[in-house]
Amino acid sequence: MIVLELVTPQNAMSYKAVRLQALQDTPSAFGSIYAKEAQYSDAEWIERASQLSGERATVYLALATGAPCGLAGGYFDRDTAPQANLFSMWMAGSHRRLDVGRQLVDAITAWADSRHASALYLMVTSDNEPAIAFYQSLGFAMTRRTEPYPNDSALIEYEMSRPLAGATAGSP
Repeated sequence: MIVLELVTPQNAMSYKAVRLQALQDTPSAFGSIYAKEAQYSDAEWIERASQLSGERATVYLALATGAPCGLAGGYFDRDTAPQANLFSMWMAGSHRRLDVGRQLVDAITAWADSRHASALYLMVTSDNEPAIAFYQSLGFAMTRRTEPYPNDSALIEYEMSRPLAGATAGSP
């Protein structure tokens, strides 16, 4: 059974472990790199976790029998509210195609909906065809916006989005 848990300062070391595992497993899926984040002190991970447990940002860990097996985050850009962003989506290979990814995206969607977001956006690298297909299966569509991937000039990032309930609920 999979349990989703919000990242907080109390579970920052679990967040650190799964984030570093994700950066090693799928480096081109993230805007950061393992060598950089592996240098963060435990205090920096705790501070980072505290910043990810608020109104403007959140991260969920997926836990299988208490061990982290995935993560996904959401945040609001100050200048683009009420649009929310999905980021840092990753699943351990042992848990891919087992519906855990959908559970994580659903949790971020619910978080964004509860804050009256009109849409959920994400960026995905051009070489990550399984992720693109996964997001499309959840109702995301390409927006035609692209940008260079910062860690590899051979790749680009595609923006994808899907409308949320806040788009029709008359958000404040």
